[in-house]
Amino acid sequence: MFKTVLFPIDQSREAREAVDVVTNVVQKHDSRLVLLSVVETSPADTSSPDPMMSAEAVAKLLENAQSFFSGQGITSEIIEREGKAAFTICDVADEVGADLIIMGCRGLGLTEEGATDSVTTRVINLSPCPVLIVP
Repeated sequence: MFKTVLFPIDQSREAREAVDVVTNVVQKHDSRLVLLSVVETSPADTSSPDPMMSAEAVAKLLENAQSFFSGQGITSEIIEREGKAAFTICDVADEVGADLIIMGCRGLGLTEEGATDSVTTRVINLSPCPVLIVP
């Protein structure tokens, strides 16, 4: 049913909590797993990008995630992109032919102000495939 699962990851607690769900879905459906990390491009008028999301930090995050899934018997592919998170996630989902996106939710979209800035809300609205949100 879910031949290809896209799992966008960052360094958040919510992404780590979604790992069990991803593992269960991928193993149950014998899915192809694609791990994605997006480095947000910063506007020119801001000082410096977040050092926690440097290219090196993202590479290490993806490597650690791939290693974890490998330990669970799951082969995964990794993709690193630069751009606006929600748009990039949806673009990659389309590129890899994802049947499902699984992602953690920070709950930032629960307020009216946060809803417009929520990556999760944007992904839900723009995604070319179903999105499973892990609270």
